[in-house]
Amino acid sequence: MKDLFIKTEQQKLWIDKLSTLEQTFKKNARQIDEDSSFPREHIQALRDIGYTKLTLPKELGGEGFNVYEAIALQETLGSYDGSTALATTWTLLTVGELFENKYWEPAKLESFAKAVKQGAIINRAVSEVATGSPIRGGRPGTQAVREGQKWVINGRKSYTTGSPELDYFLTSAWIEEKEKVGFFLIHKDTPGLSIDETWDVVSMRGTGSHDLVLENVVVDEFDLVELPNYNTGFKLNGWLLLVPATYLGIAQAARDYALRFANTHSPNSIQGTIGSLPNVQSLLGEIELELSTARFSLYGAAQTYVELKRKENDGHELSEDEGTMIVNAVNTAKHVVTNAAINVVDKAMRVVGAKSLQRQNPLQRYYRDVRAGLHNPPMDDLTIKKLAEFALKQDENKGDQ
Repeated sequence: MKDLFIKTEQQKLWIDKLSTLEQTFKKNARQIDEDSSFPREHIQALRDIGYTKLTLPKELGGEGFNVYEAIALQETLGSYDGSTALATTWTLLTVGELFENKYWEPAKLESFAKAVKQGAIINRAVSEVATGSPIRGGRPGTQAVREGQKWVINGRKSYTTGSPELDYFLTSAWIEEKEKVGFFLIHKDTPGLSIDETWDVVSMRGTGSHDLVLENVVVDEFDLVELPNYNTGFKLNGWLLLVPATYLGIAQAARDYALRFANTHSPNSIQGTIGSLPNVQSLLGEIELELSTARFSLYGAAQTYVELKRKENDGHELSEDEGTMIVNAVNTAKHVVTNAAINVVDKAMRVVGAKSLQRQNPLQRYYRDVRAGLHNPPMDDLTIKKLAEFALKQDENKGDQ
């Protein structure tokens, strides 16, 4: 089914490149999970083939992939190792978002592009324990204070995925003098920056989502790269579709395992394999249905986003309703895909039975990993709330006509 959504030779070429890493990544995935260790070797291997610059524009030395084109690759990578894929997702989507929307001054973007071209990776550091998810509107406790031509930053960020290997932290901080949230580009070697290894969870154990600690970190005035017109420290955008693509890849891996098991497992209580049993076929059919629904939602939302961005670049000014509809499409796709991934892994475990609970069985890791998708933004309740608000607003507008 995934092949239906691969449209370009470049996508095929990159899936072939990724396939050279498949066996190594799958072999290492269990130990990474067991040890809760960060897959540095995997990240370096992806750097070596140029994967980390996938969403950097071609004219700046990257591959120039848009959201739609990148999804199939992240889905593929997710089927190899979820932790590696999620850690990589955040740098691909951050780079894609930055250069698509040109958030920074041209000189800063050009300088940063050179680093990405050389393999540098980045993530936004926005979450804090006190605020909860930044998408819900909490003001960051991290503070930035001007001292002459410098900024001094103090604070702690949680859930900083990829932190052991990140080269740059795009960090939100409250700037009192501006009464706004600003984003600062901070290099990993800046004095006062450290990583507190707090990541001790049951899912996505290899993502290195530790705490970023900033103690009197001094950066140049030029490093204040964004002053957005929102104060949540987080903005919904189409590039976030790369996150559910990762979970879809994990679900695909669970499906593949269950299918192979059904075609080969032959208990002596039946003739042939369990794949011939009606109840097993029902579960496998439901898995296929879940995956198909998820893919049409994910790739459809990505295509809609890409098309609207092209219209915008051609001079079309998006209306408020168009903007809301694309946000809702992205939110809906995330909701559908992450919940489908959970259902797929659950059904795969039902096919395999008690063997799926053995620690050496990858299904129990997939089961734990896909649960993490529920806690990546936007959360399900927020998606449903926004859909209801938009529907009510449209009905109200019709009544006024």
